[in-house]
Amino acid sequence: MPSLDTTSAFFVIALVLGFTPGPDNLFVLMQAASQGRKAGVFVVLGLCTGLLVHTAAVALGLAAVFAASATAFTVLKFAGAAYLAFLAWQAWRAPAAGVVGAGAPAVAPGRLFLRGIVMNLTNPKVLVFFLAFLPQFVDTARGPVALQVLTLGAVFILATLLAFGLITYLAGTLGQWLRRSPGVQTGMNRATAVVFAGLALRLATSAR
Repeated sequence: MPSLDTTSAFFVIALVLGFTPGPDNLFVLMQAASQGRKAGVFVVLGLCTGLLVHTAAVALGLAAVFAASATAFTVLKFAGAAYLAFLAWQAWRAPAAGVVGAGAPAVAPGRLFLRGIVMNLTNPKVLVFFLAFLPQFVDTARGPVALQVLTLGAVFILATLLAFGLITYLAGTLGQWLRRSPGVQTGMNRATAVVFAGLALRLATSAR
């Protein structure tokens, strides 16, 4: 197991990374602002489920194999870009349905959860990042490497939940006020579509 000092330092770094602007937290921000806090929560849970898969892949050594395959990287990134482009199209066409109540998001929770999973798993740069980042905190003298990677992955997910949870709360609160105007809500939907389209373009043009 990683030492307490290593785990604490890793947690702080992971927390800072959670607040650093990037595709995942921007995705959460826009979903929470346009759909409500509960929508943001389900998206965050989906993203963290994806992080579980990435952690397991690193622990099992699959990430190294994947990172070495240019074809796998390219196929996955274009699949992710296509999915984001589809979400952008949906957001652009979404009607102004009034205020989304606190009881339930406009989109079904299961679909929001799936969005988070797909968003995370179809971004090959997350897997490559985990492959490069997690092993830096592993000490072979402190036990099985796979177990240490899984522990660090769990700590990273905890930090992500805290960071993205705060983003969700703040964006959802602001969005609830903005959505009182149908015109503003339409504008938010269009802004969400533009952001998703931008993320799709960024992913499609990314290099390994």
